[in-house]
Amino acid sequence: MIFLATLPLFWIMISASRGGHWGAWMPSTISAFEGTCVSIPCRFDFPDELRPAVVHGVWYFNSPYPKNYPPVVFKSRTQVVHESFQGRSRLLGDLGLRNCTLLLSTLSPELGGKYYFRGDLGGYNQYTFSEHSVLDIVNTPNIVVPPEVVAGTEVEVSCMVPDNCPELRPELSWLGHEGLGEPTVLGRLREDEGTWVQVSLLHFVPTREANGHRLGCQAAFPNTTLQFEGYASLDVKYPPVIVEMNSSVEAIEGSHVSLLCGADSNPPPLLTWMRDGMVLREAVAESLYLDLEEVTPGEDGVYACLAENAYGQDNRTVELSVMYAPWKPTVNGTVVAVEGETVSILCSTQSNPDPILTIFKEKQILATVIYESQLQLELPAVTPEDDGEYWCVAENQYGQRATAFNLSVEFAPIILLESHCAAARDTVQCLCVVKSNPEPSVAFELPSRNVTVNETEREFVYSERSGLLLTSILTIRGQAQAPPRVICTSRNLYGTQSLELPFQGAHRLMWAKIGPVGAVVAFAILIAIVCYITQTRRKKNVTESSSFSGGDNPHVLYSPEFRISGAPDKYESREVSTRDCH
Repeated sequence: MIFLATLPLFWIMISASRGGHWGAWMPSTISAFEGTCVSIPCRFDFPDELRPAVVHGVWYFNSPYPKNYPPVVFKSRTQVVHESFQGRSRLLGDLGLRNCTLLLSTLSPELGGKYYFRGDLGGYNQYTFSEHSVLDIVNTPNIVVPPEVVAGTEVEVSCMVPDNCPELRPELSWLGHEGLGEPTVLGRLREDEGTWVQVSLLHFVPTREANGHRLGCQAAFPNTTLQFEGYASLDVKYPPVIVEMNSSVEAIEGSHVSLLCGADSNPPPLLTWMRDGMVLREAVAESLYLDLEEVTPGEDGVYACLAENAYGQDNRTVELSVMYAPWKPTVNGTVVAVEGETVSILCSTQSNPDPILTIFKEKQILATVIYESQLQLELPAVTPEDDGEYWCVAENQYGQRATAFNLSVEFAPIILLESHCAAARDTVQCLCVVKSNPEPSVAFELPSRNVTVNETEREFVYSERSGLLLTSILTIRGQAQAPPRVICTSRNLYGTQSLELPFQGAHRLMWAKIGPVGAVVAFAILIAIVCYITQTRRKKNVTESSSFSGGDNPHVLYSPEFRISGAPDKYESREVSTRDCH
C-alpha cells in the first residue's frame, strides 16, 4: 500500500497526457461492501482536434463491445439502462471536463464484475476504452497479519475495509483483542490507484498462549443496520518447551520400560532421545516414546530428550535406575601370607541397590558393611589359625551371590604335643604330628645309633597330610634293649623344630621292671626271633608292605639285626648274620 500526501499518480498521469490520444484512466480494481455504494473514479481523453460540441458517454458491464449487447450501466444520451442498474447508477463526473466517474448504489453480489467506459463525441467519433475497472463486492473486513508472528517480538496487525462510498463511511472496531493491546485507528487513507480504505492498527507482543487466538474486526455503518465482521487466527511461532516427561524411573532387570517426552512448540519440534551423546530415537512429533525391552544393568543411566525447531530448543533428562541382584563377588588381595604379616582382602560386587556385604569363616562373621559395593578385611599379624576357607556374601532384596576364597598362611613347623612313641609286643611305633605351611620335611633320629631316617625312605616311614597337618609314623620291630630315644625333626623354609618323642603305654614300664639281667635274657630271645624271621623271609622271599590308611603296618625297622641304609660302618659289628643263627 502506498499512501500519498499529494496528488495521486493517477491524476498526474491524466495531466501529463492531455492533448494526445484516445485513453482512459480508472482503478483496475475497486472494492465496496454489499448494500453500500461505490464511486469508480474515471477520466478519459481524446484528440484535441475533434473539438466536439457535446460529449456523451456510456458505461457497459462485463463487455466493451456494443455489438455484444452488454448490459448498459449508464447512458448519458437516453438514460436507458439495464434493469439490474435501474435506480442504482448515476454519473458523478462531468463528461465535458473528461470526467467519467460512476456511482453505483445499493450494491449486491451480482453487480460485481468488469466496468467499461465508451466515449461518444458524435458521429463516428465513438471509442470504447480497453481500460476497465473490476468491482469486488465484499462482506468481510480484511485483517492483515504479518507472514511471521514470533512470540516475544512486537507485531502489527491491521484491519482494512474499502471506503469508496461517499454516502456511507465505515467505523472500525476490534473483537477479541483483550489482553493483546489497544487499537490505533489511522483513518481514511488513499491508495495508489485513487481508491480509499479505512485502516485500524493493533500493536502487541504475542506470547505462546496467543497461538491460535481468534482476532476479529468489525465494520459498522452509522444510521444503518449494516455490520460486517472478519476474523483471523494468530499463528504464533515459538520455541519448544518440554511439558511432559517421566520423573526418575526404577525398573527391575528384565522388565519393559517406556520413557515419554512431550513438547509444546510451533511449528512442531524434532524430538530426539539420546544417551551418552548417542541418538536412540527421533521424530517430528509433539510426543515421542522410547521403549526399552528387557532392560539390563548396562542400560542404567541418564537419558536426555532434546526438542528443537527453527525458533529454539529445550532439553530435559530422566534417570533410569535398573534394580538387580548382586553380581558374583570378586576378591582381590593377598591369598598367601607369611605368619605375622598383615593381610588385606578386598571383596567387591555390583548391584542396585547396593548390597549388604559379609565375610565369613566357618560361619563366623569377620566383617560386614551395609549398602556398600566393597568390603575390606584387614587381618593384622596373621596366625596359622587364620588359614582356611572364607566366604564373601553379597545380598539385596533381589537376590544373593557368594564367592569362596582361601587364605594360605605360611609358617614354620610346629610339632604337636600328641607326637609320641608307643610299644606293643615286639613293635615300637613313633608318631610325629607336625602343623606347617608349606609342607615340611620330617626326619626321625635315633641318637644312640647315630641313625637318621627321613620320610623319603618309605620302607620305614609312612606320611600322610591332611590340611596343615602332616602325620609321619616310624615303626621299629624286634627291639630287645631299653626303649630307644627317638627325636622328630621337622623343617621348611621358615624354620626347624625338633622334639624327643615321649614313650607312652605299659611296655615302657616293663623295661624298668625286668632290670639288667632280664634285659640280657630278653635280648637273647630277641636275637633268636630275629634269626628265625630272617631265615623265613629269605626262604619265602616275601616283601612286607604297609598302608597307614588301610590299617596294615608299614615296613618296619628291625634292630639290631637289620641294617639301616646309610648307617655308619661301626655298627656293622652288631649285625647278626644268618650263619650265627645256626
